[in-house]
Amino acid sequence: MELGYRKIGDYFVPNIELSSNNKRVNLGKYGRMREYYLKEHKHGLFDYLVMTETIISHLESIDKEAKEYEDLLIKQMAEKENVNEKLKETDQLEWVQKMNNIKNSAQEIVINELIYD
Repeated sequence: MELGYRKIGDYFVPNIELSSNNKRVNLGKYGRMREYYLKEHKHGLFDYLVMTETIISHLESIDKEAKEYEDLLIKQMAEKENVNEKLKETDQLEWVQKMNNIKNSAQEIVINELIYD
């Protein structure tokens, strides 16, 4: 296999392209965050995943795992703080405030544990 190059500015960059069965898919929030993190901070890992054509499956996996983990954390935190349907019926504003705090906390945990590892 011959690898071609293209000139960008003063540098020659290899022409690396994903095979047709590994083209870009619609990623969720966490998949896109992971991709950005890898591009900006983990160049070696990102390049390896691209060259082995496993980047898409990696990002999809992280996105799915992060969403499931976030849902689990929200459920557990809401139960722990007694944020339930009864509170929603009696004081909707307080319920919304607490759920927003819980969701933000869960997202922060997911981002720190799964995205920026």
